[in-house]
Amino acid sequence: MECVFGLVGNGFAIVAADTSAVHSILVHKNNEDKIMLLDSHKLIAASGEPGDRVQFTEYVQKNVSLYQFRNGIPLTTAAAANFTRGELATALRKNPYSVNILMAGYDKEAGASLYYIDYIATLHKVDKGAFGYGSYFSLSTMDRHFRSDMSVEEAIELVDKCITEIRSRLVIAPPNFVIKIVDKDGARTHAWRQSVQDVTTASV
Repeated sequence: MECVFGLVGNGFAIVAADTSAVHSILVHKNNEDKIMLLDSHKLIAASGEPGDRVQFTEYVQKNVSLYQFRNGIPLTTAAAANFTRGELATALRKNPYSVNILMAGYDKEAGASLYYIDYIATLHKVDKGAFGYGSYFSLSTMDRHFRSDMSVEEAIELVDKCITEIRSRLVIAPPNFVIKIVDKDGARTHAWRQSVQDVTTASV
């Protein structure tokens, strides 16, 4: 029951994701961070099969770093999104990845942006987007309350509304979420919304 969603406000982008690592009917952990830092001003939030999600996002992260190392300049958010889409399209005809991505970034010229990339390599620049079962509730909530000129405080309030809606309406709702933001000051973790603490079982 994965939930990944994001939006673009006035000079920033926010992405949020659940932190549950599950398989079948089992919950393995409740603090899995599904939002990766691509570079200082880019975030990639992913949902899908755990192996594909981790392997593919790490592959994109290392290639973005390699480009900057070789050329001395970072990729723009649009370029990183198009590279990601190209790799998914290539894999689609060989060994496809079951992974859906929201990529958020901030560029000096273009400002904040959010890109929607699904498992069949569809790429769209969006103001708001979501993946997973939580998208049924987060998209409708954002449709009702989203504005393109939102401040950070207003956007966080909207994200919290989405999380509350998911927790109250989804039959098997993830308890914990992580929220990250990217703006002119860089990408960073804003907050964790936790209702369940991860418990480590003592070895017998």
